[in-house]
Amino acid sequence: MARKQNSESGFTMIEAVIALAVVAIVLAAIGSLVASNARGVQFVDDHVALMQTARLIASGIPRNGERFPKDTTGEVDGYRWQMRISPFLIGNGAAGAQFSPERIELRVRSPAGTTVLLETVRLQNRSEP
Repeated sequence: MARKQNSESGFTMIEAVIALAVVAIVLAAIGSLVASNARGVQFVDDHVALMQTARLIASGIPRNGERFPKDTTGEVDGYRWQMRISPFLIGNGAAGAQFSPERIELRVRSPAGTTVLLETVRLQNRSEP
């Protein structure tokens, strides 16, 4: 029995090229999405490291109203930081009060140049010199 060749079986060259083009477009879109997610993950990692360093430095602020230098700078693991302490209230505050509020400004710069600024207020014992 002889087989009859059917000219309609298989793919034509144009169909194969179109299929490859569609696959290439889909792969390009997926690659772009992966690259975007990788940049986002890197940003979050950098921000978390910056905030952890800032918290580490802030944990070194003396407790219980102990004195601390007004301007302090330093470096931790490549992260440069600067802490400034200034009066929170203009003037002397409440007369006769044992404590006065102080504004603490902590600025931390990552090795990549990203900066974070943390501000807080603490009570300083007035009886100490």
